Amino acid sequence: MDASKESRRRGIPHSVVLVLMGVSGSGKTTVAELLAQRLGWAFQEGDALHPRENILKMSSGHPLNDEDRAPWLKKVADWAEVQLDGGQNGIITCSCLKRAYRELVNRRGDGLIFVYLAGSQSMIAERLQTRKGHFMPPALLTSQFADLEEPTSDEPAIRIDIGQPSEQIVAQVVEQLNLTQMNQGR
Repeated sequence: MDASKESRRRGIPHSVVLVLMGVSGSGKTTVAELLAQRLGWAFQEGDALHPRENILKMSSGHPLNDEDRAPWLKKVADWAEVQLDGGQNGIITCSCLKRAYRELVNRRGDGLIFVYLAGSQSMIAERLQTRKGHFMPPALLTSQFADLEEPTSDEPAIRIDIGQPSEQIVAQVVEQLNLTQMNQGR
């Protein structure tokens, strides 16, 4: 049986976009880049899709509200749909902290799988203290945890504990989603 038929039999759509989600500092970009390399899939850094106003607002220490996030989430959804419409696999990062945000990103209702990178607030705060060159100040972490609605069992999502090396996280994602059965680079 070819890989695409096998993946459909297992419930994975013909092509898939993984949305690496979680609070700032959870390792979304690092894990996404490693996954994209391993699988040969397209990768999009979701932060690069933020409107300039959002980046300025966060840089100045102010959390985004739902209205601020709406145009950004639309761009994330647009990128995912272009991949899926073209029959291509892809990986994108997006905090997707609330269920409503995940529903906006997954507006087509299939083809997306959320990979929730989960860790404690204290662990992630420690990581943020050592991170350099990112627009998101550590002071906004509390607001992110306040907004966080962890994915529930009725959502297309898996939960991965970030208290392990990035390479192990990647291996766990590949194993849990049976991505070795997907065509490389499709």
